Amino acid sequence: MKTRAASLVLLVGAVAAVNPAAQAIDRNDWDTISNVGALTLMGTALVVPTAKGDWEGLGQAALSVGSAGALAEVLKQTFPERRPDNSDNKSFPSGHSALSFASATTLHRRYGWQAGLPAYAVATLVGIGRERSNEHHWYDVVAGAALGTASGWLFTDAFNDKVRLVPWADSKGGGVIVAMTW
Repeated sequence: MKTRAASLVLLVGAVAAVNPAAQAIDRNDWDTISNVGALTLMGTALVVPTAKGDWEGLGQAALSVGSAGALAEVLKQTFPERRPDNSDNKSFPSGHSALSFASATTLHRRYGWQAGLPAYAVATLVGIGRERSNEHHWYDVVAGAALGTASGWLFTDAFNDKVRLVPWADSKGGGVIVAMTW
């Protein structure tokens, strides 16, 4: 069932990328699509580990997404580039793409391709939306996607439910309990 849903998301994304009707979508609609997609992916990357009680995964997701966003901001200040809509000089790289691909890569690395495939499809749609909304050049989106993907790979490990790390603290100190099942 998960494979079928992932295939459907990819098919919809591919149709949206080449379909003339999808290309006729207003730039404000593309902006909305990219904003909603980016927020949804970031939320998913943080909510899924929380729901699973995977606190290590939550920390990795926060580090991955946070570092991608921070580095994108530093690059925007370091390499000012005019946006295609001439609104400001913060076009390079696409922060939405960096955050989306960091989220997608974190989901993929932590929980496998079943989570990663639909997440990458949404992240790709976010990137397309940023370019189509005239907020970014195509190379801004590619740079943001590369930045986010690298951040996700750097900071995220595969989930292992056989080993649990449980932090603890009391008035006399703290530590980490390691619990293993086999």
